[in-house]
Amino acid sequence: MTPGATPSREVLALLSALESQPESEWLAQGRSLTLRSDMAGALAVFDAAATRFPDSGDIRLGLAGLLWQTGESLRAEQLLRDGLAAHPGNVGMAFLLASFLREHGRLTAAGQVLLSAYANGEHDVADIIRAVETLDDYGRQNEAFAICENAIDAGADDPRLHAYAGMLGIQLGHFERTRDHYARALAQEPAAVEWNIPLGLAGLQRYENASHADFSFFREVLADPGITDYTRRSTLFALGKASDDVGDYASAAAYLRQANAMGHAHASWSRKLWKRNIQARLAAPPPSIRLPASIDWTPVFVVGVPRSGTTLVAKRLADHAGMRNRGELGWLQVWEERLSHRVPLRREDLEEAAQALARQLRQDDGDAGWIIDKQPLNLLRVDLIMALWPHARIVHCQRNARDTALSLWSQSFHDPAHDYAYDLGDINAVIRGCRQLAVHWQARYPHAFRTVAYEQLVGEPETTVNALCDWLGVPSQSATPPMDTGSVIATASAWQARQPIYTHSAGRWRQYAPYLPELLDIPEH
Repeated sequence: MTPGATPSREVLALLSALESQPESEWLAQGRSLTLRSDMAGALAVFDAAATRFPDSGDIRLGLAGLLWQTGESLRAEQLLRDGLAAHPGNVGMAFLLASFLREHGRLTAAGQVLLSAYANGEHDVADIIRAVETLDDYGRQNEAFAICENAIDAGADDPRLHAYAGMLGIQLGHFERTRDHYARALAQEPAAVEWNIPLGLAGLQRYENASHADFSFFREVLADPGITDYTRRSTLFALGKASDDVGDYASAAAYLRQANAMGHAHASWSRKLWKRNIQARLAAPPPSIRLPASIDWTPVFVVGVPRSGTTLVAKRLADHAGMRNRGELGWLQVWEERLSHRVPLRREDLEEAAQALARQLRQDDGDAGWIIDKQPLNLLRVDLIMALWPHARIVHCQRNARDTALSLWSQSFHDPAHDYAYDLGDINAVIRGCRQLAVHWQARYPHAFRTVAYEQLVGEPETTVNALCDWLGVPSQSATPPMDTGSVIATASAWQARQPIYTHSAGRWRQYAPYLPELLDIPEH
């Protein structure tokens, strides 16, 4: 209800009739009014119920949800925080508050709310996993990992928790602890092999020789006729990666060919639709509406074909003071879709999108001057980026096409958006389309678009990164040691990006040419 508004006669009568009723009836009537979109009436009922039943968590949850929907977010937040102070273990209030905070880009606060809620008392494993999955979705892997380990330390020795702790440990760089968690999960539940564990193990290190126990484990998994097709495919990717590490390129190519054939058989990606998408973006005129530039901060979008060095560039830039790397956010794609339905597009629509996106980019962990979103295929959305933030900077990563294609073909992706990676012809189409767009954007936005060559980056890392910092206006001398383990890398580069920069991935395609002649059909440049 709007502050100060007087309830209708019907609502006053309802409140009078409810005076002698139990809490359940108040809840039923309040929810009924909500379903009928009578927000003022529902607020009146829940407000009165909160006075009548001050210790009711359900009443507090209902009232907080209504307050948030009607724009009284500060009161809703305070109501939930007071409730959690009185009842620290009320996970319902914690989840609702966390979702509110996330909506406003306050992800650090959201992480702390859920972490605190699971710090006291015992919780059902299913509830713990719900919190872990929620925080992982929010990009709060540190808090999710802490909840897993706290629960395990408190006695919740469940294989599912160990598997989640392992998955999160990879993203956070806790590689030895990840192996321990995976081993415990498999010891307790042999079926845990279906939980991406072989692929996770393969990503923990670079194997030095084929006598490592993981090789035998991967082959044992593949010898089991009862595993799912997904696990068979992902284990083939794992064994392909391990074979590549030890220089057995013939075996690696054979395993990867099997894995990709399985993936391609179920792929939904369309080369025809991709080409149409590229042509439509190339033909589109520049945005007719552009918002004014901000002086407070600069969004930096690291883009390019996946596996072209985007993770490495974002990681090295974020080693500098004043920069934050948000990883691969999906919000720009969400807003592009929403705005496509608003015809004609108005300035107010762009302002709404810019404000919402800024909340998710800037978040609540400081006043960084440069914020990185490294979703590679935001390369498709440069027109939208420049309409929202004319001062934005686009760092385009480009790598030898054959090396890029081989790297994509060697990865197991979980997102159907990357189903093209199972077929070298489809990969070639993606690379060609991205290169066409890069040329187009460079011509349209020469002040804001800069290409970084992967080969130059790994060959002259300091010079390349410092030049990039100069272009962005970032003080290059403020770099911190690169070998940190607290940052989150939620991509296939989780291990590689934390190692000293190496050059042996440049020209790697030549080692596979005898076993993968299709690579020669892809132009290098």
